[in-house]
Amino acid sequence: MPSLKDLRNRIASVKATQKITKAMQMVAAAKLRRAQTAAEAARPYAQRMAEVLGNLASGITVGPETPRLLAGTGSDRVHLLIVCTAERGLCGAFNSSISRLAREHATRLMAEGKTVKIICVGKKGYDILRRQFSQQIIEFVDLRSVRQIGFEQADMIAQKVLGLFEQGEFDVATLFYSQFRSVIAQIPTAQQIVPTQIEATGAASDAVYEYEPEEGEILETLLPRNLTVQIFRALLENAASEQGARMSAMDNATRNAGEMIKKQTMTYNRSRQAMITKELIEIISGAEAL
Repeated sequence: MPSLKDLRNRIASVKATQKITKAMQMVAAAKLRRAQTAAEAARPYAQRMAEVLGNLASGITVGPETPRLLAGTGSDRVHLLIVCTAERGLCGAFNSSISRLAREHATRLMAEGKTVKIICVGKKGYDILRRQFSQQIIEFVDLRSVRQIGFEQADMIAQKVLGLFEQGEFDVATLFYSQFRSVIAQIPTAQQIVPTQIEATGAASDAVYEYEPEEGEILETLLPRNLTVQIFRALLENAASEQGARMSAMDNATRNAGEMIKKQTMTYNRSRQAMITKELIEIISGAEAL
């Protein structure tokens, strides 16, 4: 049985940890507000960009002149996975959920005989995936020095992807990130970004548009821009999801620390009472013996 000193040290240690987790929870809550606002502000732009691309793509016929970012290479033999995770931990299952989705996707592709290449954005995802896919990881993007994610980081990643695509290094690119829903809900998401997937807008329109220059020329400019926009949105969604997951995880840790303190304090009081009772019995027994 631990001594009273050991119990006091344990209680003091858990209290110190509780202060840290509470402070981290408050910091995450403050950062979450700004990150959530940025993520929600990026969604309409990304959605409108997809709608514009859909309208443009519906007006052209797929052929040799179609931009390769839209038509693809005609093959799906080589897949590039862009896995976006956080640079730091202590955010629950946020990093492991994204990495698990990417790992399952990569394993399935390799079982089908496909070639898989991975770009890791974020240290935690890199640390998880390199244990199994060290040969497949071709680049690691470290953003630890970046205080706030900006469009330039997304553009830097997009230029790397476009460079690899122009060199014929892959046929299909898939982006992995976590979509922010709420503090307790972050959805791991896999989104194909090369070739660009054009979603139906849903509502049919009889309007006829005339483009100057032609649709193909506009797409040549908009498709690389859309790639950057989608990566930027993913990074913003990740930033909000990370802070939400950290806030939730630190709240749970703070409450668990409180329960541990109660249990350890109860054990300490019982042990102390038992020692006092034992000493009293020894004194009384000694007095009676005299």
